Amino acid sequence: MSYFDTIYADERLPHRARAVYMYLRDRCGRKENCWPGIRTIAADLHLSRSTVKRALNDLERHGYLRRDPRYRDNGGRTSNLYTVQ
Repeated sequence: MSYFDTIYADERLPHRARAVYMYLRDRCGRKENCWPGIRTIAADLHLSRSTVKRALNDLERHGYLRRDPRYRDNGGRTSNLYTVQ
């Protein structure tokens, strides 16, 4: 079963989560990870930042996504590393 079949068959996920998942899948490399910022995702999908945050939380809660924080050399936060499952 492909990830398309899995993500679309899961009735627990709202449409926003499916859209964000497909966006992240499209951005991933061979290691199945990417690191776009929430502002970038929101702008590209024409969604609000809060909607993107809710979608990321939905995906993480249902096991479709792992989110790892990333930090700059000076200790400041930067975009998260997203790994799609």
